[in-house]
Amino acid sequence: MADNFDVIVIGGGPGGYVCAIRAAQLGLKAAVIEGRGALGGTCTNVGCIPSKALLQSSHLVDEANHAFADHGILVGKVEIDLATMLARKDDVVKQNTTGIEFLLKKNKVAYLKGWGRVAKAQREAHEIVVKDLDGKETTYTTKYVVIATGSDVTPLPGVTIDEKQIVSSTGALVLSKVPKSMVIIGAGVIGLEMGSVWRRLGTDVTVVEFLDVILPPMDGEVRKQMQRILEKQGMKFKLGHKVTAAKPGKDGVAVNIEPAKGGAAQTINAEIVLVAIGRRPYIAGAGLDTVGVKVSNRGFVEVDENLQTNVEGIFAIGDVIGGQMLAHKAEEEGVACAEILAGHAAHINYDAIAGVVYTWPEVAGIGKTEEQLKDAGVAYKVGKFPFTANGRARANGDTDGFAKILADATTDRVLGCHIVGPAAGDLIMEVAVAMEFGASSEDIARTCHAHPQLAETVKEAALAVDKRALHI
Repeated sequence: MADNFDVIVIGGGPGGYVCAIRAAQLGLKAAVIEGRGALGGTCTNVGCIPSKALLQSSHLVDEANHAFADHGILVGKVEIDLATMLARKDDVVKQNTTGIEFLLKKNKVAYLKGWGRVAKAQREAHEIVVKDLDGKETTYTTKYVVIATGSDVTPLPGVTIDEKQIVSSTGALVLSKVPKSMVIIGAGVIGLEMGSVWRRLGTDVTVVEFLDVILPPMDGEVRKQMQRILEKQGMKFKLGHKVTAAKPGKDGVAVNIEPAKGGAAQTINAEIVLVAIGRRPYIAGAGLDTVGVKVSNRGFVEVDENLQTNVEGIFAIGDVIGGQMLAHKAEEEGVACAEILAGHAAHINYDAIAGVVYTWPEVAGIGKTEEQLKDAGVAYKVGKFPFTANGRARANGDTDGFAKILADATTDRVLGCHIVGPAAGDLIMEVAVAMEFGASSEDIARTCHAHPQLAETVKEAALAVDKRALHI
């Protein structure tokens, strides 16, 4: 038997490593188990971070091709060195993963490299077996276990991912050349972000979505506006269609699609197919079935209000428990879980967690959508302001989109905010803070915003809730 710990976290992603660091800050002896060979989980290694690096690079290409001339910057034909672009992306990932490892050392958190499973559940002495990268197994005991194993790509029946011609989001990050054409299955965040990357670099992109709308969780008005913008940029959509098969061959992939509500089938040919229909919880090999941890019929680990499973001393956080499958949501749960284990009060306001789509313009939403408020029978007021009326947006040449604030019709409390526009993901954080403190739209409207700033759009949307916007 090796070391004993107060808490062992299985999974070194955003939720897992943050949970361990916070636990260590609170005086608990903590360890993180990670089998990838690099910390940071899907987000840092093959998700949020590398995709944002490519989004930034491809955005610069797009600016050079389509916007520089408007600023009097003449660059001629822009050439792409994809190998350098991908190398930069990999370097960004490495900087982040090594940074996380440094944080663990700084906070005296043990980093156990390997795959962990719960071998035995017993009060205050759970046994965790770690199979290291060389295959050697070591057993540890711990008072608490935190399952933070994250999620994996959701497969699609009839479509086999080979990461060559038919790729997941992971494979879409490492294509060795810019494909002439790409079919993306799924019009969610991952599909539209990766579609934006390759469309900007010269790929003809078609998105096939089962539903009649893109970005299903977002506010309806936001979805419609964003679809128009993406279509204007050159992205094509086949909404209300399902993919029944994808057959790779020498000349690309033949994708069979048909209307979701029935109708004639057709075939779309593409050099690359990206499967981006979502993610599912990853618990394979964690030993949860062995110790009787309850899992839902969709594979999510079930927890109570304190993030504890039905087995005393075993907790779970992040994608593996469902809800918004976001890195920052996992981090908040990691902090809350650590604080609960240390005997402190913990707090997570799930109504004030923003979701962001890092296309350009960006899309961001927080709180309730109009559709949700209508379904719940909540009386509300709407304030909306376009970026076309914002001085900084005009100066930047980024005037697509709007900001919209939803407030309770009686109390004026902010219930939600939805933005399509430049830096929407940054702008919405002002509203996140406001919602965390229970602010009204008038509170935002009466806050002095620097000029000229994109954030004035949010202020004007708040003013518009009471029909007193000043600049439109």
